[in-house]
Amino acid sequence: MATDDPRVKAAISHWGARFVANGVALADFEDVTRSLNNYDDWCRAWSERAALHERIGNEALAKKKYLTAGECLQRAGVYYHFASFLFVNDVPQMKVAHMKGVACRQAALPHLDPPGERVEIPYMGKKLYGILRKPKGVAKPPIVVMACGLDSTKEEGDAYEVSFLNRGMATLMFDGPGQGEGQYDWPIRGDYEVPVKAVIDYVVTRSDLDTARLAMWGVSLGGYYAPRAAAHDKRIKACIALGGPFDWGAAWDGLPELTREAFRVRSHAKTEAEAKKNAQTLSLVGIAQNITCPIFIVNGRHDRVVPASDAERLAREVKGPAELVMVEDGNHIANNRAYRWRSQSPDWLKDQLK
Repeated sequence: MATDDPRVKAAISHWGARFVANGVALADFEDVTRSLNNYDDWCRAWSERAALHERIGNEALAKKKYLTAGECLQRAGVYYHFASFLFVNDVPQMKVAHMKGVACRQAALPHLDPPGERVEIPYMGKKLYGILRKPKGVAKPPIVVMACGLDSTKEEGDAYEVSFLNRGMATLMFDGPGQGEGQYDWPIRGDYEVPVKAVIDYVVTRSDLDTARLAMWGVSLGGYYAPRAAAHDKRIKACIALGGPFDWGAAWDGLPELTREAFRVRSHAKTEAEAKKNAQTLSLVGIAQNITCPIFIVNGRHDRVVPASDAERLAREVKGPAELVMVEDGNHIANNRAYRWRSQSPDWLKDQLK
């Protein structure tokens, strides 16, 4: 079904490569997006396809086929995530799909290879939630703290986590303020070093992790959050920044409509003008020079969300060693050329944490 809805067209053109790279079957992506005539049907259509994978997973679970159950429930969680990821035009419907995604990944965690555990992190009188996974055969692994973006959550994390786990590093992906489970209690905040401090304070209580070898990773808006935290918390020994803005307020007017609206809702702003004011608090101006740990920076030259020049500016302004991977034919985070950085970034990090 062809659609004239610009929101559907934008979602397909901006995010197709990411969906497939992060666990959506190409045939499912094509089936679901072709079925849409209006963006208002987005969450329903993706939730219906997610329910199919959830059912297959539960059938495997009932038969005690645990590896299959984990794979299918993990996939269902990703589909429910993408049902909700930018669907802020109907928050109640979005929240139903989002929490289904949380439940599916939680059900998958014991059966993944390696398995994961849901962790609760004290923060501002409540809790942030994360997923901790540890590599097999490593008694006390280094730890990579992973920050999501504007529209990503820990339920999308498996595709990112696996390359670190395969190289002997533990991962802790968490939902911060304005993200995933944290979006309901707290708005997005520019001083993201505050929630990261709470996460690292939790991590250092774990005797099963080598917290002297701790790194920070962030994707998309998390590619701002991670270097921001590294500028303030010297417990972070290395940093990976994927597709992050240098100055979100400066990029505001060029952002896609769906992205601006998601930021408005998740920064708890009533108007776009208020959202733009909030966006101006997300900046590395005067901050980047405080980053002294090694940093690995990635983006695509054809990014339609974050100017590629932001990655180049970050590489210039940090005071520590910087490695910049600019994928000349890449889109946002170069998801269409993920083979250029998904293996190379954990290789780089493993060397830094020796």
